[in-house]
Amino acid sequence: MPRKQRKKSYNGIYHIMLRGINRQTIFEDDEDRFRLLETVKRFKEISEFRVFSYCLMDNHIHLLLKETEETVSKVIQRISSSYVYWYNNKYERSGHLFQGRFRSENVENIPYFLTVLRYIHQNPVKAGLANNVFECKWTSIYEYVSRSQLVDIDLGLSLFSPNRGKAIELFAAYMQVTNDDNCLDDFVKIRLPDSAVKSRLVELGISTNSMLQQMEKKDRDKVILQLKELRGVSARQLSRITGIPKSVIDRVR
Repeated sequence: MPRKQRKKSYNGIYHIMLRGINRQTIFEDDEDRFRLLETVKRFKEISEFRVFSYCLMDNHIHLLLKETEETVSKVIQRISSSYVYWYNNKYERSGHLFQGRFRSENVENIPYFLTVLRYIHQNPVKAGLANNVFECKWTSIYEYVSRSQLVDIDLGLSLFSPNRGKAIELFAAYMQVTNDDNCLDDFVKIRLPDSAVKSRLVELGISTNSMLQQMEKKDRDKVILQLKELRGVSARQLSRITGIPKSVIDRVR
């Protein structure tokens, strides 16, 4: 079956994600990360694409870029092939490093451009690797507020203010706003076992479903809310375990 053709962005801007095969580590040390950035910079001069932001995680990469003379597919092929060749030589390995085709989404309007820009810079924070965006060493955040070496910062800053100082101030504030943005990423869905949910119920003093079902609504909802805070649990799962309708569980806030 032929591969589905990648949808072309009308303005040439894409949010790109490259991940390690089977989610394996693609950066063993800082030398590897520097090499990847140097590779992007080298091909940027050759292919004349623009880079608006980046984030290097242990097993995947985010890029926000704009194609010009070459397609985004050609650009990523150049970058990934060069890096994999170097990585395989360094670690005396062979074969693929990245998982199949790179993933992409089109970024075709200003609001979503700003959303993706923030999302990429907040990626390590949302993964629990840093407390704020300015603790993240391997993103492009400091290219915007300090000195740009790889990233094309003019477009991003111009969207905040024509005054560069004010633009940087507003940019920094926007990058730190807590949000529920949901962009292209490499999240692994975590499923909590039923046994863990039942154990939590016992910890909360609930030994049977009937005990939970017969509680006063405010007390019952307090228990449900604590169950919903468990990482990897779903409302459908809670409904199955407790016998309380999913619609009721969905309404508990």
